[in-house]
Amino acid sequence: MYKITGHHHISMLTKKAQENNNFYTKVLGLRRVKKTVNQDEPSMYHLFYGDLTGSPGTELTFFEIPMAGRTVRGTNAITRIGLLVPSRESLDYWKARFEQFNVSHEAITKYAGRDALHFEDEEGLRFVLLNNAGDEIPEFWTAWEEGPVDLTHRILGMGPVEMTVHRLSRTEKVLTELFSYTEVERIEKEVRFQSIEGQAFGEIVLKEQEGPSEKPGRGSIHHLAIRVKDEEELRYWDKAVKARGFASTGMLDRFYFHSLYFRDHNGILFEIATDGPGFTVDSSVEELGQKLDLPPFLEERREEIEANLEPID
Repeated sequence: MYKITGHHHISMLTKKAQENNNFYTKVLGLRRVKKTVNQDEPSMYHLFYGDLTGSPGTELTFFEIPMAGRTVRGTNAITRIGLLVPSRESLDYWKARFEQFNVSHEAITKYAGRDALHFEDEEGLRFVLLNNAGDEIPEFWTAWEEGPVDLTHRILGMGPVEMTVHRLSRTEKVLTELFSYTEVERIEKEVRFQSIEGQAFGEIVLKEQEGPSEKPGRGSIHHLAIRVKDEEELRYWDKAVKARGFASTGMLDRFYFHSLYFRDHNGILFEIATDGPGFTVDSSVEELGQKLDLPPFLEERREEIEANLEPID
């Protein structure tokens, strides 16, 4: 039986690509590993940030939508992203850094059983830094050593992802019955699940909340992608998703990986994505993220596409 091996990436909306780039590279110290476009709508940037090569499980991605309005928070949405840092001392480092850069943040507290520091980016996207406390992380996560952040306290990769839903049982069944996630903690209307038992890098925190659904805008989360090994596994999951009665997009070639999308009955958009071939398929490790990369089917439109994009550093 195939197993979901953790998070692959998570995708958000931003209003201004340049300001987004500044925050994630200069403040959070992530590497921009790919500057490309939305393959379904190439008039907008698609930016990827992560570790040295944008390893699965480290990728934060953003679609630039200049006309995006503000997010009206609510339920039936992915509402918070956990990022793992090495130690409790790392949280002190980041708290001081957030104060230096005027980043909205809270006091150090607890979240998902770990020491935690909540913060928001400039568009209100909600994050929480979590003390990994020496726990296992995927062996292929590789530090980018040229960033502005002290490597001792760098962001390792993604931890728990929070989903807020109107009917908890609907998404719970997707996680446990379809994907075989394990429930590890339940406190009233909040449940924590792990794709790999005992490991934070594949956690999902599910919260039940009444009220209207979120209205997405700048700083909202579009979808969560979860990891599978290859196309053979993806074909299996395409059949499994359809067998549960969900409408799958079928397998899509995203050039840097293959994937499929479906929505659960709370409206949460999941992507299932393969580990490879990865971002070095059209770029050397040294040159990742420096130029506009386009998948082959868009290359003949490069001049048109570049003319419609505002240049960013």
